[in-house]
Amino acid sequence: MTGPTPLTKLISVPVRPFHPCGVGTSSDNPGNSGRGGKRAMLSGRSELSPYRPLSRGPADAYSAGPHERLSRRHAEAPETESAPRAVPPFCVLLGPDYAGKSSVLAELRRTDAPWRLVSVDDTFLAPEHALIGRLRRDVVKDVAPHTARWSPDFLAAMVHTAVVHLRDQIVGGDPWTPVVVDSYYYKFLAKCRLAGVPDDPLLTWWRSFPRPDRVIYLDVAPESAWRRSRDGADLNCLEYYGPSPEPYGFRRYQTDLDRLVREEIRDLPVTVLAEQADAARTAATVRELIAHELG
Repeated sequence: MTGPTPLTKLISVPVRPFHPCGVGTSSDNPGNSGRGGKRAMLSGRSELSPYRPLSRGPADAYSAGPHERLSRRHAEAPETESAPRAVPPFCVLLGPDYAGKSSVLAELRRTDAPWRLVSVDDTFLAPEHALIGRLRRDVVKDVAPHTARWSPDFLAAMVHTAVVHLRDQIVGGDPWTPVVVDSYYYKFLAKCRLAGVPDDPLLTWWRSFPRPDRVIYLDVAPESAWRRSRDGADLNCLEYYGPSPEPYGFRRYQTDLDRLVREEIRDLPVTVLAEQADAARTAATVRELIAHELG
């Protein structure tokens, strides 16, 4: 097995061009409701906002070490009774569904990474935060599939608990210990938009949360993600279009999700990692990138 790709090559990897797909209808795939059917069921919208290109972020994103960045944050927002406490340096591990984020985080934890790892996955939740996991499961089982019972605003209110928990875990710990966050609010926000949730007021407020120092985006083809989901057996209704999991509805949903997530991070410093077959190699590459950014 070859070693990790040199960091200098990774940082220069260009963002894969995105080609927005057209709005799907049931006629696109005979016998399947496709994107149009799911879109009508979830949001009633006929199309998404136009895609805007992803920005690579500030040119000096790598110019300062973590302690220097944190010192600037302390200088800009000193800790007083009236000022918020400083936010620690943090990176976001992001990507479509089944991109491999959980596997990477598990590998980082197994190797005793010197950063705090924050996620709403059950394996990363403290016992006192088990409520977050139960709420997530209830959203998928009892809210998202029943659009006639619950409004998009109610769906967003339930998802909001997970988003605020992630923010609280970032800002509530030791400000000198860097943090690695699973998806942050970006994927939650994109899924809410696909479900018809308006920007104001909730999604706009999420966008005011602290900005990460870097986003590491794990790219994956929908076809590979479908195989990782055991051909749809592990999917929930917030991961595909249509009444039941099938490759066409999954690919269309994941393509739209990728577009909206990239739109949300377009002004941030982003490193895109191409899909790799070996999970251990992906984790090693991510660790190298995070170490370079956070120390």
